[in-house]
Order: sequence, then C-alpha cells, then structure tokens
Amino acid sequence: SLLRLKDLEVAKLGDSDVHVKMLAAPINPADINMIQGTYAILSPLPAVGGNEGVGEVLEVGRRVASLKPGDWVIPAGAGLGTWRTQGVFPEEMLLKVPSDIPVLCAATLSVNPCTAYRMLADFETLAPGDSVIQNAANSGVGQAVIQIAKASGIKTINVVRDRPDLPKLVERLMALGADHVITEEMLRKPEMKDIFKSIPKPRLALNCVGGKSTTDMLRHLQPKGTVVTYGGMAKQPVMVPVSAFIFRDLRLRGFWMTQWRKDHAQDQEGLASMMDAVCQLIRRGQLTAPACTEVPLQDYKAALEASMKPFTSSKQILLL
Repeated sequence: SLLRLKDLEVAKLGDSDVHVKMLAAPINPADINMIQGTYAILSPLPAVGGNEGVGEVLEVGRRVASLKPGDWVIPAGAGLGTWRTQGVFPEEMLLKVPSDIPVLCAATLSVNPCTAYRMLADFETLAPGDSVIQNAANSGVGQAVIQIAKASGIKTINVVRDRPDLPKLVERLMALGADHVITEEMLRKPEMKDIFKSIPKPRLALNCVGGKSTTDMLRHLQPKGTVVTYGGMAKQPVMVPVSAFIFRDLRLRGFWMTQWRKDHAQDQEGLASMMDAVCQLIRRGQLTAPACTEVPLQDYKAALEASMKPFTSSKQILLL
C-alpha cells in the first residue's frame, strides 16, 4: 500500500506557527488523484494525505495575531496534509472559520461548497427563476449546487447515473431542494421537453463527468450558454458538436478552486465575503454537509476503499 499510519514528532512551534489538533477531514476525489500522481499539484514525498478538514488551535507562536487557542481553522490552500491528528503550520496556511457551525460542515467547507458557490456566481448572471443543469448531481459539489441554487431561487436539473437504488437517491436530492432529478439516458429522450414547459432552458451547465454525459447535457442549453467543467469522473474528453459552437455560440470554460484561491490571494475581501455567505447558508439550515460516513483514522484503509467504489453517494470523513 502507498499509505500507512505513522507516528511522527510534532514540530517545534515557531514564532509565526500555529499548533492545530485536527478534528475531521474528508477523502475527496482530488486527494485520491494526488496519491495516484495524476493531479495538477503533487506534494513532495513522503507526504501526509488530505487537502481539506477542520482543526482546533491548541497554541500559537508569539507573532501570531489572527488566531488564538480554541479557534477553528481550515487550510487556506491545497497540499496541507489534513489526514493527521495534530500539526504545526505557518499562520498564513490557515483560515479561521466560525465554530458555531457543525463540525462536518466545517470539515467539508473549503472545497465543494466554495466550488459550487463560485460556479453559480462567476460565469453567468443568474436571477431567481433561471435554471442550471449539472451532472454528477449526487457528488459533494452537486449537493451544494442544489442547495445554494435553491436558496437563490434558481431551479436545478440534476443528472445522475442510473443505479439499483435510484428512487432513494432521487428522494434524497429532492429533499435537498432539487427541482428535477433525471438519469443520463433521460437526457436523450423527447420527454425532456416536458421539463422545459415549467422552467426555462438553462444558461449554465456544470460538468464533472465528461464524455457522452456532457455532450447530451449541452444540447439543452440556451444559445450563448456556458458549460463549466470542474471534474472528469468518466476520464473521457468533453466532445462538442461543431454546430453547437457555430449556430448556438456555446462557451466552454473550466474551473479549479485551487486556482481561484491563487488568483485571489490578495483579494481578502472577496474570500471573506464568499466564506461569510457560505457560513450564513449553513447557519440558516439552507446548506448542509454532504451525505457522510464517519470513520476513525485507524480504519483509513476501509475509508479509502469505500471512497473509490462506484455509485458512492456518501463522503468518507476521517475522525481525528
């Protein structure tokens, strides 16, 4: 196995360092890709896995001004290595988050909900009553898109793969606020027209799959609509008919939360307003953590295996 549980000495606390006791950290697809060596950021080895999670500050160096013992913190960027019980990190690598939100929400705050928030805000100007379409709707981002859109009065058309427990999944996504949940096969059927009797065709499509799923989804976009790709679970290229470009002037864009954070490193106001908006939704009960399975750290092997099973609708969260 590439991974093993190891006891390490906690590093000495420097003047600008923060000693953190980790509370919980999810296993995200990007974490697996980093281990496989296929991600755009790779940590120098040996490395601690995990890019997301929440911890509690135990102690701070004498130059640390923004944090104090008892504060909750999350990584400010990727590559922190969150699958650990404790760590000492430079102050600038951490971001304070409110401790009045549920621990599972805080642990899954910095990647999926922020990705959903940015994609809904940054590509098309959406007003209440408008619609968006997305595939992999049961993913962590997909669940956040449903809830953030619902809170803004935006309708969602949610595409999932057919599976044995489909009715249960449909019910769960509808309970989150989904307006329509359909299978990839349904995208190709004439009955799709019925959906657009009650809601407008979408101007925004969010793609986390690639391949046929994306091609079928973009057929339902309005002219001049935008397809935003933020993942490629099918490991197949995005294929677009030439006519979609020429006659409907569709736009194809990409989004990567890590890049957004880099581009906005000096824009503390923009970052704070996003985090505030997401935390407000959580406090109001309009945004919940994705469906989670909590696993003690020593059972990490089982958690990793479970996270890579097909049709996974539950995020594995390591309890630290």
